[in-house]
Amino acid sequence: MDRRSVMKNLSLLAAMPVAAIPADIPGLTGERRFTHSVCRWCFKQFPLEELCAIANDIGIRAIDLLSPEEWDVALRAGLSVSLSNGASLGITRGFNDPQYHAQLQQELLDLIPKAADKGIRQVIVFSGNRNGRSDAEGIAHCVAGLAPVVAEAERRGVRIVMELLNSKIDHKDYQCDRTAWGVELVRRIDSPYFRLLYDIYHMQVMEGDVIRTITDNAEYIAHYHTAGVPGRHEIDDTQELYYPAIIRAIQETGFEGYVAQEFIPKYPDKLGSLKAGIQVCDI
Repeated sequence: MDRRSVMKNLSLLAAMPVAAIPADIPGLTGERRFTHSVCRWCFKQFPLEELCAIANDIGIRAIDLLSPEEWDVALRAGLSVSLSNGASLGITRGFNDPQYHAQLQQELLDLIPKAADKGIRQVIVFSGNRNGRSDAEGIAHCVAGLAPVVAEAERRGVRIVMELLNSKIDHKDYQCDRTAWGVELVRRIDSPYFRLLYDIYHMQVMEGDVIRTITDNAEYIAHYHTAGVPGRHEIDDTQELYYPAIIRAIQETGFEGYVAQEFIPKYPDKLGSLKAGIQVCDI
């Protein structure tokens, strides 16, 4: 075969659609206890009303990371809000910096009762960037800042969830970037109404050993996000994580919360990508 023929065949292969990981893999059996969700921001090309209709059609029962003004759209569609956005300061300015405590506390103390009244049981928070703080300092500041928020959350039956994010690629200098740091914070706060969001993509980038980490730390994790590595795209066979085994490990911990798709679709058929992601996780 000459060089021109080789290049032609490679071009044809590159144009072929990549198949998702099949769901009918031996061993993926048993009654699913967790609930499917999808993160709003990854599918913003669909109006929220349309995304809710799509979710209902393919077995997704909740929308993740909605702001308060969006809650009612999902609720009217018969869906849950699996995780609400909370404070306005975003990811980089969080509870590890005392200068933000007053604003963060007030915003969340206002939000938590409203979420409870709507039946929304989880609100996200962030550590913030290190900005030179040691791990011990960051944890101490988070404990102090979160104390009144967690107390109100306990009273209202709303869980506060801090997300684990990678500081290697996507969120430079973010402090809650390792499972051990987040687990220590959960232990220090010592409340069933404060737990971690284990983002599978971020923790594969940051530390790997995903299945062992999930298994060993299941009691500290209240929520999961999915995405492929590298690239944060579809959870198909173009990436290094084998999601059927990861989902099986989550299932085997007895997890009964939400697993939310948070990948950024790279294929033109974004709805097809979402359906495939749910199929991979639908054990």
